[in-house]
Formats: sequence, structure tokens, C-alpha cells
Amino acid sequence: MKKILVTGGCGFIGSNFIRLQLDAYPDVEIVNVDALTYAGNPENLADIDSDSRYRFEKGDIADPDFIEDLLATSNVDAVVNFAAESHVDRSILDSGPFVQTNIVGTQVMLDAARKVGVERYLQVSTDEVYGTLGKEGFFTEETPLAPNSPYSASKAAADMLVRSYFHTHKFPVIITRCSNNYGPYQFPEKLIPLFISNALNDQSLPVYGKGDNVRDWIHVMDHARGVDAALRKGVPGEVYNFGGHGELQNLELTKKLLDALDKPHSLIKYVEDRAGHDFRYAIDTAKAERELGWAPQVDFETGLRDTIDWYLGNPVWVERVKSGAYRDYYETQYGNRLGAEA
Repeated sequence: MKKILVTGGCGFIGSNFIRLQLDAYPDVEIVNVDALTYAGNPENLADIDSDSRYRFEKGDIADPDFIEDLLATSNVDAVVNFAAESHVDRSILDSGPFVQTNIVGTQVMLDAARKVGVERYLQVSTDEVYGTLGKEGFFTEETPLAPNSPYSASKAAADMLVRSYFHTHKFPVIITRCSNNYGPYQFPEKLIPLFISNALNDQSLPVYGKGDNVRDWIHVMDHARGVDAALRKGVPGEVYNFGGHGELQNLELTKKLLDALDKPHSLIKYVEDRAGHDFRYAIDTAKAERELGWAPQVDFETGLRDTIDWYLGNPVWVERVKSGAYRDYYETQYGNRLGAEA
């Protein structure tokens, strides 16, 4: 696999996946497509801008003319679709962008990729499509889809669309689903970077409800390695789940962060629970381990410490994201080259 089109590559997970590809495969080329909405930060990949194997294209995956032209002229072997609106709270306020990007965008990508005969299409999804668990049990690839938020509903709809293209058109698709990611370059409205930032500034850490909701945390590089394994070894038409075997109650995680930063637990502020808040996520990764030879490599305690250290060591990145100044990078780096589109 020599040339890969990655959508949403300026986001948290996509940028880590691109960096992994360029580091692990000297002969690979990457075309990165990103609309640069609020969470798309081209500074995430500033260190590889000069790499001749990397090319950035600003554009919307829901724009069929743009996507069809790009795929027709790029001669890629595979498409990896990370592009998505992904923040649950935003989807509760307005589900429109989630339907447009996550469902319509996926349909546009599928049609364009099928038209040019892409050899493999991988859809990056989420464990949230499975709904919620009680105190016991795990999601498997056979768990029925039961999404409970507009975000997860839009991702489930996209997954079903991808599945249909395999069964109807015999198009070589693969779906991956993953638990909660953490690590470097994560947009600071997500729990871990938000709480790190708030704690460092002695601001309150808002915990939903009683804080007893449980999430399974996976380091972003373990996720990136999983997507890579599925892309290269996965069987078309199959689904593969990735998790970190790192279940924690939100309150327990919050206390770990405060302790690591030497901040008082009194910064915890309990707030009204999120509407439709799923109680627990947990992933059975046996299929990915058996069929892909994949397993998480970063234990949570080490990964969390490294993540905290990364945010402590990159205060300029954090401040530019929080202030919105990160958007200036695109204008400076690409504005002259791309003209009005910038």
C-alpha cells in the first residue's frame, strides 16, 4: 500500500495516524484532506509539512465535486476516513453538522472511492454506536448497534452505509470501532486535556452527575496501530474493535489527574448530568488480537503520565488552540499557495 488518502488528518487521531504511517513505512505517501473546522489543527502536523511524501488538501468530504476530482487525480490505493464531527455535547446542541459530515460525507467518500476503484476503504468509527453497558460485560463486534446520542447515531448510520456497500457492491470496506482515546494533540474540549488545562489554571473540573460513568481509555498511538493493522491485514466486510483495557470511572480519572498535577480535589465540581449519558463502555479486543496480531502496548498509568508531560511541555500549542490562534497557521503556511480557498 503505497499511497493513502486520509480524511480528517489534522485532527487528534488522524494526525497521529499520519505520523505513524510516515515513520513506519518509508515508501508510503499520504494525501491529507481536512476541512479545518474547529478541531482540525494543521499545526498538529507542522513538523512534517516539508516531507515530500506528505500533501495537504483543504476541503470538505461532503463536497462531491471536490472529493471526486481529488480521488480521480491522486491515484491512491486506500482511503482511511477519520473525518467526523465527534463531540457528544455539541451533537446534543445541534445534530445538523453531524448528519452532514458523518453520514453525507461518508456517502460521498464511498461513492467517489468506488468510482475510481480504490483497493481498500477503512471507516474509523466508535464504540459509542453500541450504546451502553451495565456493570458487567463487553462490547464485541457482534453487539447490536444501539446509539444513544445524535453523535453516535450519525456514526452508526455511517457504519451501516459502509456495510451496505460491501454487501451490495462488493466494495472492499473495513470498519474499526474504538474506545475513548487520549494522548498528545487532543483538542482541549475533551475530558483529559480539558481537565489538565483547568487544573493547571486552578479552575474547576466539571464532572457530570456523580462521576460514576465508566470509560475504557486507549492511547491514541495504540489506536493508530490498530487502524494500520486493520488497513493492511483486515478482511473486507469485517469490523474490528480496539480498546485499551483501561476502564475507569470518570471521577477516579479526575482524581488521578489532580494528584498527578499536585492539585486539590476541591477543584472537582459536580454538574448536571449529560442528557442520555451512557453509563459504561468496555471493549472485547479478542478478534483484533487474534486476526490482526494487534494488542494495546501503552498501559494507562504510563500513557496518562506521558500525556500530562506532553501538555506541560507544549504550553504554546495549548494556548494557541484555546485562543483560536492555531487557525493562523494555515493562512501563513498555505494561504499564498491556495489563494481564495484559504
